[in-house]
Amino acid sequence: MASAGTAGEGTVTLAELREFASFSAAAQRYIRRSLDVAYHRTDAIQLWSRDKREAASIVAQSRLYATLPAIRSVIPDHCGLEGLPGFLGPLSALAAFDLGQERIDGFGAFRFLYERLLGATARPWLPAAFCGAAALPDLHPCRRRMLLQSISEAAATAPGWSAREPSFFPEWVEKVSATQE
Repeated sequence: MASAGTAGEGTVTLAELREFASFSAAAQRYIRRSLDVAYHRTDAIQLWSRDKREAASIVAQSRLYATLPAIRSVIPDHCGLEGLPGFLGPLSALAAFDLGQERIDGFGAFRFLYERLLGATARPWLPAAFCGAAALPDLHPCRRRMLLQSISEAAATAPGWSAREPSFFPEWVEKVSATQE
């Protein structure tokens, strides 16, 4: 019989799986690709690139994601202005890149990805990074509108955030044809 802690963890993981399944196919693919790039789980170019443009995007993403350890090390532990430029500036640059790829289609997918890239301690800062990156002028006005409208009032004004680390990190799964079963 499972312990209460294990059952609770399973429920949380199931909720994360459901949330991931609610994202568009493009967002799911981009999140898996981004986690592969960030954590060097596989050769991301070989696995994810469908053409030269996508391969170049993965190379650029790899360069930007190389800053993740430095960003994680300066996540502010309280809401204040000290240390904010050294954290929010680099985080906003990453967010701008990811939103500019036009695969992340809302705050939910963005938050899901960045909780896995940075950890639970970054949660309070994700709405600001998302809104800042989504409002940048290099995005088409229609895309800016769609992204900014995707963040709920509750997410933008949350009085507190969970300290629980994410437990589900989606990965590539090979398709198996029905004849191979």
